[in-house]
Amino acid sequence: MSERLSESETLFRLRDMNQKSNQNEDMPSAVVIHSNIVTAFDAKTVGTKVLGFGQFFNAILPLVAEHDFAAERVPGQAFINVPDAIPFVSAGVGPRSDNPSNFTLQKHRGRVEAYLKREFASPVESCAIVVYTREAYLKDPQVSPSEVSRTEGATHVLVAVLAGAGPRPALSPYRFTSNLAGGNNEALLWSADEIRTKASEVFVYDNEWATVADS
Repeated sequence: MSERLSESETLFRLRDMNQKSNQNEDMPSAVVIHSNIVTAFDAKTVGTKVLGFGQFFNAILPLVAEHDFAAERVPGQAFINVPDAIPFVSAGVGPRSDNPSNFTLQKHRGRVEAYLKREFASPVESCAIVVYTREAYLKDPQVSPSEVSRTEGATHVLVAVLAGAGPRPALSPYRFTSNLAGGNNEALLWSADEIRTKASEVFVYDNEWATVADS
């Protein structure tokens, strides 16, 4: 069962784990802190849920440290597959249902939405993370001054944990439109054809899969 951690406890444990992981001086190092919007470590959450805190970070830290962030389309922003983390996460989605009793109303990021109950989540087939270098993260237009201070000392910021089932998850309709409205720097580089393709993927995925939540 996932334990509830305060913000200070979470940051302390993250830094402690990073220090232990980086004791081998021959290996690349990284100090990873999660973004303030990441809720995957909460006892009750919407979407992907991390079930094993220590095991999860042991799985992702080496991949973050070794990744070439400079080679990404937007330097500093990376989508990294972490299959070794699959046993330590609960999927963020399940097959969409037409039974209202299979859903729970939850408030998430200021919005009340209907989510599939976690008991109907699909078995995890893939796990990926979205990670920014801290330098790239601070360029994001939605990062607040308090978040700048909170992430001080980190080399990288974890902005999403994606435990998936079925096809690679598309962005949610809300996140897709938010990105197009200026919420993400990479979206500024999308061509018209890319936008149409992504919109089609979002539409199809949202019709077949639903985000899960703890009730």
